[in-house]
Amino acid sequence: MACCVLQITGLIFGGVGMVGTLAATAMPQWRVSAYVEGNIVVFETIWEGLWMDCISQLGIRLQCKLYDSVLALPPPLEAFRALMCLAVGLSIISFLMAIAGVQYSQRSKEGPQALSTFILAAGVAFLLTGTLVLIPVSWTGAGIVRDFYDPQVPVPLKRELGAALFVGWGSSALLLAAGAIYC
Repeated sequence: MACCVLQITGLIFGGVGMVGTLAATAMPQWRVSAYVEGNIVVFETIWEGLWMDCISQLGIRLQCKLYDSVLALPPPLEAFRALMCLAVGLSIISFLMAIAGVQYSQRSKEGPQALSTFILAAGVAFLLTGTLVLIPVSWTGAGIVRDFYDPQVPVPLKRELGAALFVGWGSSALLLAAGAIYC
């Protein structure tokens, strides 16, 4: 009975982590404009994401523009996009393996060996996915904090942590927890 509860808990954590990974990848709020010191332009909020930049004016009008060229992007952003896309794909595969493992364990009469193969594979995949999400999210967060406190960066170019980073950290924690439960 306790095994089934752990499997279902891991499945829920993995499912919510998968949805969070999808959301963090798609959200444009990775870097958000900061209002510090003499910056009096408060009617515009600038969002910078993996796929687009957006400007929100007074919370009423939102304009977003996709990046024109992949070749014009800075190399770290290209790497973050690749890592997050890989994490999305791996999270879906991990979730499907976890579903198969839970269903197979319910119907399996072959013993613990058949059960542990699916569950262990899902656990390792969830751990890898959580790590893949954690790398670009934490790297971006560290860069934002470094630039925020750097006196050489002009005030209008300073950014704050966006909502997508917090979603990414939460989904990474859930994916790592699901992986730990299944392993």
